[in-house]
Amino acid sequence: MRHNKNFNHLGRQAGHRKALMSNMASSLILHKRIETTVAKAKALKQFVEPLVTRSKEDTTHSRRVVFSYLKQKEAVTELFRNIAPKVANRPGGYTRILKTGFRLGDAADMCIIEFVDFNETYTFGVQPAAATEAAKPKTRRSRKKSTDAVEDATVVDEKKSAPKAAKKPVATKATKNTGAKVANVKTNVGKKM
Repeated sequence: MRHNKNFNHLGRQAGHRKALMSNMASSLILHKRIETTVAKAKALKQFVEPLVTRSKEDTTHSRRVVFSYLKQKEAVTELFRNIAPKVANRPGGYTRILKTGFRLGDAADMCIIEFVDFNETYTFGVQPAAATEAAKPKTRRSRKKSTDAVEDATVVDEKKSAPKAAKKPVATKATKNTGAKVANVKTNVGKKM
């Protein structure tokens, strides 16, 4: 019987579930945000938050304990070096789950799970649009056509190049209903102004 045993097995055996949580936690730590189903995100939140709390105390023992869960040196290094100092004064709740809708194939409820302190949009006191404009260098050139390029151009000898034949004027066709005559109309479509 399973009286009062509230644990989502995610449809997997224990070994598969541990490997899934380890891989997802490592991806979350390395990329700061991942997209997954809501059920996996809730299970991942329970898995990752004690590890982040453990990482606040940077000792050999806590590193070894975290490594026993994550099994990736890069993820452990990132957790202790970058994430732990940023969440040092936060008493818990290091991640947030943002629901994004339903997956097209099987209509699974999808979401984004991310670290709270690493999303600049939701952090207080930061204007995301102003910050990106100030940080982004202006590398694009002006869209205005400069007259300097035309003045610096050299004239090609016209005797060597053959003159192009003049294009015939475009005629518009009459419709069957009106019985209007065909008129020769010159258009500027495709020509540079």
